[in-house]
Amino acid sequence: MSSNKTIAKNTLFLYFRMFFNMGISLYTSRVILKTLGVEDFGIYNLVGGVVVLFSFLNNSMSSATQRYINIETAKKIKARINLVFCTSMNIHIGISIAVLILAETVGLWFLNYKLNIADDRMDAANIVYQMSVITTVIDITRIPYNATILAYEKMSFYAYFGIFETLMKLIIVYMLYMFTGYDHLIVYSILLMLVNFLGNIIVRFYCIKNFTQETNYKLSYDKELTKEIASFSGWNLFGQVANVGSNQGLNMILNIFIGVTVNAAMGIANQVNAAIYNFISNFQVAFNPQIIQSHALGDIDKHRKIVLNTSKYSFFLMSILATPFLLSTDFILHLWLGNIIPDYVISFTRIIILCSLIESLSGPLWMSAHAVGNIKKYQIILSLILLLNIPVAYILLKLGFSPIYVLFGKFCIALLSFVYRLSYVKTKIRINKKDVFIYISNLLPVCLVFVITLYLVNYNIVKTNSFQEFIINTIMLEFFVILFILLLGLKKSEKSLIFSFISSKLKQS
Repeated sequence: MSSNKTIAKNTLFLYFRMFFNMGISLYTSRVILKTLGVEDFGIYNLVGGVVVLFSFLNNSMSSATQRYINIETAKKIKARINLVFCTSMNIHIGISIAVLILAETVGLWFLNYKLNIADDRMDAANIVYQMSVITTVIDITRIPYNATILAYEKMSFYAYFGIFETLMKLIIVYMLYMFTGYDHLIVYSILLMLVNFLGNIIVRFYCIKNFTQETNYKLSYDKELTKEIASFSGWNLFGQVANVGSNQGLNMILNIFIGVTVNAAMGIANQVNAAIYNFISNFQVAFNPQIIQSHALGDIDKHRKIVLNTSKYSFFLMSILATPFLLSTDFILHLWLGNIIPDYVISFTRIIILCSLIESLSGPLWMSAHAVGNIKKYQIILSLILLLNIPVAYILLKLGFSPIYVLFGKFCIALLSFVYRLSYVKTKIRINKKDVFIYISNLLPVCLVFVITLYLVNYNIVKTNSFQEFIINTIMLEFFVILFILLLGLKKSEKSLIFSFISSKLKQS
């Protein structure tokens, strides 16, 4: 099967998973918010963030594991794949122990003495915290298995397993009503931990059955490979620390200055954004093995083409999906959540979606940087840029600015990080100035549509007060977005390919 057919097949599986998961996730989020209440919903998002703060070691290793297994998969030597797998497992076991120690010492201190949580909810917060710690530690040793599944592009299992996890979380929502005499926040955290534990068992069993030789873990030690992976992970760690600071660290600062209600707003905004951005991340997952393997095999022309096209297509897809959410944020949130709308959530949602538009461009670029390797300079500079989120947020809140300005700062820093990623990758994979100009000029018309849209919404020139207005406004704006993409965002060859595909489908019907 050709690489294009493989990518197309993988993308179909992932979209099947995404559409299903998005509908269920949005529904369960509404029920959970209603069941837990704004305060407990904020506590859950905040406390889970404390654990994420200590999982940055695992996140850095996850990227390294994915890279090295993909490289060895491209070479098709099972013994080498197994060596990378075992080495990665050794490192992940060590990381899980380190995270556990950090979480049960520094993390507990931070939770009980620094976070702004009501005294009568501290016991529940501590139980939620311990469930989150268990989940995180289990997940850490699952990374090499996930990396193997993605390296072999087994997207059908990846899609069906994601649907299974989503269904289990839906069942959990209804199970909460069975525990009428118990604290719903505590019950919810315990049930989620059990679902995660079951999911880990399924993933490991699948890998052992289908990749017997590759995932046959044995306690062995390869000094050179361990040093190589650890070195790559060490520099990647800078980026992960910055990423945590950009997201969870920001959440902590907002809590310290304002309280758990703003964390509830961030939690809702992030869930809306996740429902949209999951389409993009899964779209990119289908291309990631090709990005890494094309570079590993020395096919730089193919690598360059995949990186730029995936970045551009990701932005266009994100633009189409984000359009109704940016245009009718207030209406959609009230339709989804009813009248339980925390302060700041509308503005937070819009700005975080704008940040994700930038991130949709960046995903293939950082994957290319990882494929190239030697990421020392890249990670140091990128980390310094992303870590600006913490002092900027602190200074703005200290000076009395609204949390909305903190999110605007996050958007500006995301834009700056994209510019650096593009300039770095440009030199490493030899992208010429003409290609960069075409790439940017393809994006600008769609950006202009969003600037005009936000202006119209901000000054109430366009309003959405009914479902009929929502449909009409969305269709009109989507028309312009898609028109700009087709006329100004795609090359002639790309447009011909799309029209040929549509024509063939119409003839078949």
